[in-house]
Amino acid sequence: MRFETSPAPQLAPPITVALTMRRVLYALIPATLVYTWYFGWGLLINMTLAAGIALACEAAMLRLRKKPQKPFLLDFSAVVTAVLFAFTLPPLTPWWITAIGISFAIVFAKHLYGGLGYNPFNPAMAGYVVLLISFPVEMTTWIAPNVPELDLPRLGLLETLAVVASGQLPAGLTWDAVTMATPLDDVKVQLAQMQTMAEIQSQAIYGDFGGKGWEWVSNWIGLGGLWLLYKGVIRWHIPLSMLASLFIVSLFIYLLDPGSHASPVFHLFTGATVLGAFFIATDPVSAATSVKGRLIYGAGIGILTFVIRNWSDYPDGVAFAVLLMNMAVPAIDYFTKPRVFGHSNRSA
Repeated sequence: MRFETSPAPQLAPPITVALTMRRVLYALIPATLVYTWYFGWGLLINMTLAAGIALACEAAMLRLRKKPQKPFLLDFSAVVTAVLFAFTLPPLTPWWITAIGISFAIVFAKHLYGGLGYNPFNPAMAGYVVLLISFPVEMTTWIAPNVPELDLPRLGLLETLAVVASGQLPAGLTWDAVTMATPLDDVKVQLAQMQTMAEIQSQAIYGDFGGKGWEWVSNWIGLGGLWLLYKGVIRWHIPLSMLASLFIVSLFIYLLDPGSHASPVFHLFTGATVLGAFFIATDPVSAATSVKGRLIYGAGIGILTFVIRNWSDYPDGVAFAVLLMNMAVPAIDYFTKPRVFGHSNRSA
């Protein structure tokens, strides 16, 4: 009997950067569809624009650095940065703001440090923070979710494209008619006006855990993150430690004064918490590397996120927390080096 055999090599190929990045993109597809359902076409437009500019900047920097272009352009790392960056943008962000942010992410936060594998800061978060500080009005103008409780006009694909291109709404519409504060921003403002959390969350726009629409996007991002864990793309240490630390510290403060502080579940399902835990903080380049280091790194992001949300002018703190902990990674890695076996401290 003759047995068919394949030619050498018979070993399965290792996981490549391109495969890893593609899996990250696959994991975000369900959340992208849900986001589009609730908040319109803006995310897909921002993704397309950001990905195109990111690839152009990547090619230009590779050419300037005299590096081969094809391997790096086809590893999808620039596309992943663009997609994650697009998730942080309001759906109606003007195109030129998107262009500035993603260009900064690729050129300054990535290539000026040496390119893929050498950047100490998460490029997507660096680009987002630059925009948030530079254009606070445009970066906090969020479209209202598509829920029955809000009888607000919806923008179609062509109308959304026109707004992104021109920065102007269609005739007869005002920004107040199509936009609203995010749940985190709304809670911060109303708490400052002496409203209680019970009064705030009694509004129809709030759901079981956070804002309607927002919480469902977080749910699907979380499912995508769990799939990445299953496929071995990321490890559990950073997501678990970040979510657990945020939950514990917010629970402690909440129990002290439930009327003036959001519940820990609200913190988990609102804002960029889940996206940060599974897709941003787990960046293998800018995150800690040892097991203990990853636990410390994730816990630090969770605690800093809560601190920034509660005692700063910014409603969300995930991006700032990630960048601050990126700065601490060298020290974390230094003090959490795993024990090396086979060496002795005893002199010969």
